[in-house]
Amino acid sequence: MKLHIKNMVCNRCKMVVEAELEKLGLKPLLVELGEVTLAENISSEDKIKIAERLTHFGFELLADKKTQIAEQIKTAIIKLIHYTKEPLKINLSVYLSEQLKLEYTSLSSIFSEMENQTIEKYFIAQKIEKAKEMLTYGELTLSEIAYQLNYSSVAHLSAQFKKVTGITPSVYKTTSTDSRKTLDEV
Repeated sequence: MKLHIKNMVCNRCKMVVEAELEKLGLKPLLVELGEVTLAENISSEDKIKIAERLTHFGFELLADKKTQIAEQIKTAIIKLIHYTKEPLKINLSVYLSEQLKLEYTSLSSIFSEMENQTIEKYFIAQKIEKAKEMLTYGELTLSEIAYQLNYSSVAHLSAQFKKVTGITPSVYKTTSTDSRKTLDEV
């Protein structure tokens, strides 16, 4: 049986969810970002217990199919941007369609309905958060960051960065006000 869980965005989240399920006597076969596969089906009462336990850690058990799809889209984008080492040389619509096994038009429609923003805006917001992280670490130049995040130029990255944050990457780097957001807040 598969459970879909909102706000599960990092490896520590996976460890917490797995530990909490085991405390409830359940056996997770596979724990992925946003999704857990259990060895057996569970009762409605168990689902309620799981939901209550996970809520204490900021997670939410998802039941609605559209909400699950929207969360799967967010998880796929987070994996792509934050957990891929290679530069982002990928077509987002093709990537999401392949990951979720649904037509992109359906994914786009569901995401917009459930999240009140487009997939593209969410994707850009995640890219900007990754750029903030890279700027904070100071290991890469702006040109290297633009390349890693698949921007056509530093000017394009800077324009999008300013549109989202209100300041340029250079100002962000020098002020270091640490206005970064956690992945589930983006």
